[in-house]
Amino acid sequence: MTPPPAVADTPYANLTPELVLDALDAVGLRGDGRLIQLNSYENRVFQVFLEDGRVVVAKFYRPGRWSDAQILEEHAFAAELEAREVPLAAPWPLTIDARSMHAERLSITGPTLASFETADGPYRFAVTERKAGRAPEVEDPSVLEWIGRFIGRIHAVGAAGRFEHRLTLSPVSLGHEPRDWLLAQDVIPPDALPARRGMVDAALERVDAAFDAAAPVKTLRLHGDCHLGNILWTAAGPHFVDLDDALTGPAVQDLWMLLSGPRAERQKQLGAVLDGYEQFMDFDRRELALIEPLRTLRIVHHSAWIARRWKDPAFPIAFPWFESPAYWTEQATRLRDQLEAMDETPLIA
Repeated sequence: MTPPPAVADTPYANLTPELVLDALDAVGLRGDGRLIQLNSYENRVFQVFLEDGRVVVAKFYRPGRWSDAQILEEHAFAAELEAREVPLAAPWPLTIDARSMHAERLSITGPTLASFETADGPYRFAVTERKAGRAPEVEDPSVLEWIGRFIGRIHAVGAAGRFEHRLTLSPVSLGHEPRDWLLAQDVIPPDALPARRGMVDAALERVDAAFDAAAPVKTLRLHGDCHLGNILWTAAGPHFVDLDDALTGPAVQDLWMLLSGPRAERQKQLGAVLDGYEQFMDFDRRELALIEPLRTLRIVHHSAWIARRWKDPAFPIAFPWFESPAYWTEQATRLRDQLEAMDETPLIA
């Protein structure tokens, strides 16, 4: 479902509140007129208040990013986790409501994925229950241990099956391909290009060596983007709100983004997370050598991700410094720091 170039540049230009409400009406979810746009760069996500008093979250997927099969695998994984009583918001089954005046514009792509036709092409969307919460207090080791147990439960389910359509994490998919694409776009200022290119090449060479040294590493279905912003905390503990980046990869990908600060602090944090994690899943200590390589891949991938989305009006507003030479100089410095970090002895657990 690749949209025309003009639509791909500004994919949400015509996704008005009225269209959101019409799409939900077509699946029998009638809004009372109130909706709030939630924070999301990649998709457009709305909290919608319904006439019957319920509040739902509707996610409209970025056109052309994922195939239907990839989205439905994400949904199926969420359903597996919910069936195992892992707390998260799994997409609801959707059906066309023939009573809706907008029903003829709707098609059901899969049990939990609908497509609403517009003049600019279809918008695919899913609906989940609204789940509230606050940021976790990770200064408390018991909170990190609880999050570790939660991730261990996710991985126990993830290890029981395989993705057929979702991406697989590798130095190529998150490093070499984004680097090559970015260089081909003529985005980097000429005076910053030599330093940036040299640092990226050296960093990816080190990343490749680290993955080769750790091989073979067991892979499984992962959350994929397991940072603290994707965790909500309630009195009942943590729950994740987004599986949009679910992929196949090593377990450590869902652990390393929970660690921050000086090395001694990260060491303590890792111990707390693994204390919880290993109540449900074994962890291969060789994967600890991949923490800094994975951080390096995230840095490389992030720049290409912004560049790919730059014509989306939300991105220049969110990242106004992206086109400045100072940004690219900073990126070269960060990669130089990562070269040093990858030379350090890995954390111990």
